[in-house]
Amino acid sequence: MNERIRKLRQQSVSTVPIISIERAVLITEAYQKYQGKVSIPVLRALSFKHLCANKTVVILDGELIVGERGPQPQSAPTYPELCCHSVEDFEIMDQREKIFFRVSPESKKIQKETIIPFWKGKAIRDLIMDQMTPEWHDCYEAGIYTEFMEQRAPGHTVCDDKIYRKGMLDFKAEIKEQLDQLDFVNDFAAYDKQEELKGMDIACDALMIFAGRYAEKARAMAAECRDEQRKAELIRIAENCEWVPAHAPHTFHEALQMYWFVHLGVITELNTWDAYCPGHLDQHLNPFYQREIAAGTLTRESAMELLESFWVKFNNQPAPPKVGITLKESATYTDFCNINIGGMKADGTDGVCDVSYLLLDVIKDMRILQPSTNVQISKKNPDKFVIEAGRVIREGMGFPSVFNHDAVVQELLRQGKSLEDARQGGTSGCVEVGAFGKEAYILTGYFNMVKVLEITLHNGVDPRTGKRIGLETGDPRSFQSMDDLMAAFKQQIAYFIDVDIRGNNVIEKMYAQYMPSPFLSVITEDCITRGRDYNAGGARYNSRYIQFVGLGSITDCFSSIKKHVFDDRTLTIDKLLAVLDANFKGFEKERQIFLNKTPKYGNDDDEADSLIMGMFEIIYGLVNGRPTPNGGQYRVEMLPTTCHVYFGSVIGATPDGRKAGVALSEGISPVQGADKCGPTAVIKSAAKLDQLRTGGALLNQKFTPAVLEGETGLECLKDLIRAYFRMDGHHIQFNVVDSDMLRDAQHHPENYNDLIVRVAGYSDYFNNLTAELQNEIILRTEQQGF
Repeated sequence: MNERIRKLRQQSVSTVPIISIERAVLITEAYQKYQGKVSIPVLRALSFKHLCANKTVVILDGELIVGERGPQPQSAPTYPELCCHSVEDFEIMDQREKIFFRVSPESKKIQKETIIPFWKGKAIRDLIMDQMTPEWHDCYEAGIYTEFMEQRAPGHTVCDDKIYRKGMLDFKAEIKEQLDQLDFVNDFAAYDKQEELKGMDIACDALMIFAGRYAEKARAMAAECRDEQRKAELIRIAENCEWVPAHAPHTFHEALQMYWFVHLGVITELNTWDAYCPGHLDQHLNPFYQREIAAGTLTRESAMELLESFWVKFNNQPAPPKVGITLKESATYTDFCNINIGGMKADGTDGVCDVSYLLLDVIKDMRILQPSTNVQISKKNPDKFVIEAGRVIREGMGFPSVFNHDAVVQELLRQGKSLEDARQGGTSGCVEVGAFGKEAYILTGYFNMVKVLEITLHNGVDPRTGKRIGLETGDPRSFQSMDDLMAAFKQQIAYFIDVDIRGNNVIEKMYAQYMPSPFLSVITEDCITRGRDYNAGGARYNSRYIQFVGLGSITDCFSSIKKHVFDDRTLTIDKLLAVLDANFKGFEKERQIFLNKTPKYGNDDDEADSLIMGMFEIIYGLVNGRPTPNGGQYRVEMLPTTCHVYFGSVIGATPDGRKAGVALSEGISPVQGADKCGPTAVIKSAAKLDQLRTGGALLNQKFTPAVLEGETGLECLKDLIRAYFRMDGHHIQFNVVDSDMLRDAQHHPENYNDLIVRVAGYSDYFNNLTAELQNEIILRTEQQGF
């Protein structure tokens, strides 16, 4: 990287994250002015316009892409209409050791005197908690599931190519056309459509106002600048901001600035989870790149400088502050803006291009947390692309993760997408599939499968609290066979899924009614033509995902019970419960049997692997295809972010030999340390799951650096990936790190400030992780060969 980028990067990684109260003040002003006088979609749009017209604009020294979420880098705004933080919340954010945000005394004062009095009892979080049933609250507090939307808004969507073909003025023309066609005589929804379309129109104006303020700022700075090179850059920035987002971009530089204004629009309007993603950035940018390379107005080096400046913008935006259970399920500053590289074009041909390789070089050069990146590997892609991705992977940052684009297309086709939309889709967030620019695919929360087993073994009672929260499915001591236990488990998990989905359905309706997102709707296909909001089912496709956690753990638990209780009969259920209640104290022999004398998932053992296949069939049958209130469908995923640590903390000892409070397995990865037969056995076990029926399945692997040394190491990595994907594996990612180094980093963190590791569907600084999460990563099997 050059000196400009080095300075911008250093500023980004060294700036202390803070809470900015500015957005909270502005949104409160807007609601005080407009609430009750206009429809809710128009209220939301006018509030967005008030934000864009008044939030601080800042142009950092030397930067080429402009715009910040807050008034400075690493400043996180709050969203009191969604979650009105208490003063105590602010104190916790300010003082906690990990994932902290410094909060000024003035911000605390404004929160206490202005924000809380207006929003208390009105915020979506308050409304949600008030509308949930006692059963829902019992399950939530017990750790059966989490709820994403209690602190963040639906979002989790991805940009397609429309913003590179259309500007806000084009969208306004489309909106006007739909308004002119409304039929108030025969269409009883005409008024609702009118108000939503009016909101979208205002939202387009808002983003153009925001960009115009940056143009004015850049011209004012240029007028005072004595450095001729920087003056010229500021003038170019002003010209870019005067053209985009009002119009479609002409140049590579304008295309990046166009995306960035759209990105800021989405995350200023609401704190969408997860943020917003550029999608197939290489394919979107390549026409601009090729045209300018041919014209001599751009070089590879200048394009890389622009991209690296773009990278810094992502890293400047920490995820909005989280508290309570939501922090435990996603304890990171990362906001999951995931860039897809490679894959296929809409016509089914190879999507790898010059910009694909350029982006790989940017990842390697920047060594920065955000944005997240992945490579979409298709049989249409050349091996060279996989090899070059491997060169970046072996740098040890966990970037990029690796997806099977052919499988992603099949998954999307199974869900009902058109072939073209499926090919243009991909993955975002951690591992989730979607039709880019055309789908609202929203994560509802995580689901704790192992906790359900624990409650089944206690006849509906949570042993941690002694409270009955499940069904009475019988004293497990009366079970005569594995079938009896499995029948009871199925009853329990069906009940808990129903409680979860009931809550999800209410929350979905609440967001549709109270918290429309007119700007996000503008850039999501079919929302304009339907006159319906993104949060109300306006997108072409709508999916709701439940993310199941602990699949490897629960498989090994059932394997242990099956072998030792029902097959070999060396242990009674009564004795098993006594061993678990004692947390193995006095029963180390039994624990070692559970750990070492039991078939384990991840070793290509058909006996164990058949159980994980059975577990998947249970959850798939209970969830997939169930309708949502706004016309979507529920689907299943297997990923945890950091929730496998939280879920483990609310569970006692388990039959797989795990002690109370220890983290569960993550994604579809084996239990930490249980896979003993190498990575080939792991992928063969994982591939027995019908992953094409999921919306995402996360598989982690950890290699010592020596395994990937030289060209031979890269060839072997390429072959492993290709082999897994031929078996329809969805995703695989790699930590390339030495466990001894990680242990040393725990004891001497000051020596490892730049150490990045792969956690779940994201990478993070090792020093930012809790001790529990650090230990979980260390305990993962360290593969020392293929």
